[in-house]
Amino acid sequence: MKKIKRAYYYVFYKLYKSIIYTSEKVGGEFLTDFKAVIAMGALEIWVLGTFLNYYSIINNVKLNITVKSPLLLISLLLIFILNYFCFIHTDTWKKYNSEFDKLPLHKNKKGGLIVWGIVIFITFNFFISAYILQKYVLKMY
Repeated sequence: MKKIKRAYYYVFYKLYKSIIYTSEKVGGEFLTDFKAVIAMGALEIWVLGTFLNYYSIINNVKLNITVKSPLLLISLLLIFILNYFCFIHTDTWKKYNSEFDKLPLHKNKKGGLIVWGIVIFITFNFFISAYILQKYVLKMY
């Protein structure tokens, strides 16, 4: 469990650092931690959406998920609560960030490649699953 928590904070660290880097390039650094939390939330929502899309594809069913759907509301609430207690309510992430800053450069680059590979995988997988769902399964209804 400790390794999963550490990996979770490392993904946040890499998102945070990339947001700092891009903010410096385009006009200034502000609300960086908030932007990183939003990015983490988006990734988590895309993972959830991917699972729901593949569930629909595999079982050939149309899930009736609306804005007022309990499944959607509970899932979003759990993601919000997780991110709130990990990144907003406490400053634990700052301790992890300073710890990750001390990693050797080669380890940090290797970790960055792994994190960005995962981010790209999650992003493409979500959009591909949505495309497949729309193209094949929803045409049956």
